[in-house]
Amino acid sequence: MNSLTRAMALGVACMVCTAAAAQDYPVRPVRLIVGFAPGGSTDVTARILAEKLTTALGQQVIVDNRSGAGGNIGADIAAKSSPDGYTVLMATTGVMAFNHYLYAKLPYSAEKDLAPVTQIGSLPLILIVPSALPAKSVKELVALAKSQPGKYSFGTSGVGGATHVTAELFKALADINIVHVPYKGSGQMMGDLLSGQVQIAFDQIASSIGHVKSGRLRALGITTAKRSALLPELPTIAEAGVAGYDATSWNGLGVRAGTPPSVINRLQQETSKAIFAPDVKDRFAALGIDPIGSKPGEFAAYIKSERGKWIPLFKKIGIEPQ
Repeated sequence: MNSLTRAMALGVACMVCTAAAAQDYPVRPVRLIVGFAPGGSTDVTARILAEKLTTALGQQVIVDNRSGAGGNIGADIAAKSSPDGYTVLMATTGVMAFNHYLYAKLPYSAEKDLAPVTQIGSLPLILIVPSALPAKSVKELVALAKSQPGKYSFGTSGVGGATHVTAELFKALADINIVHVPYKGSGQMMGDLLSGQVQIAFDQIASSIGHVKSGRLRALGITTAKRSALLPELPTIAEAGVAGYDATSWNGLGVRAGTPPSVINRLQQETSKAIFAPDVKDRFAALGIDPIGSKPGEFAAYIKSERGKWIPLFKKIGIEPQ
């Protein structure tokens, strides 16, 4: 057998092995990487999904929190994993759409190293302040910030995350000078917001609504273009006075580029079934999440459109890579 024949035989054998592995997938536990600390919306969504996928796939789906750098630490692990579907990433807005712009140097490329599987869902954030702050509306908050530039600060769960970019967009469109205070997770940020150490934050409805109802926090507006069914009385930030404001947080699943299409399709199909199951839909509704379950090509097209939306906007309002 000459070298060309051996190479062709090896190639065929590899394709057969890959096809067989994809057909049997999964035969061992699957790791679901969350690039954020436990307790936030991405983590909660992942744990709800992991519970369902464990049953559907017949193998344990284990949530692995690798927080830091706006989700980039977890994304880098996924980008360097084997392309076999046994390492899956909770693919967030930042990681997939704009972190490559916000961070001057990244050890991975979301576009080249990660393959979209499905968009799980989208959710709004709400603008919240401590109840002691003398601002009862978005307009009053803007006026307060303008009266004392640099005095007030906004807390986020980290640089580059959804809570950060939504706040930066608000800061730019409202033309106010407020100081960014990044935390290692939303739990730490919430503690300082409640104590008044920071005065402004954008957070998920589910993790904030209890404090709003207790009166410790005041909700001023919602980030999306439409009001939320969970808080129908809460105006959008655009309605409340910041024209053009619209920001939606979303997440999905991604795997290492080169993962067999049959594995990606299996993950997409089981995820879509899981998120539209009645019990999961109810849990998502309580979190303010709208389930989507798109196909891989649809998710890829959506990510591309989000890149086309956010990056020109960052450049326009003066947000520079760091």
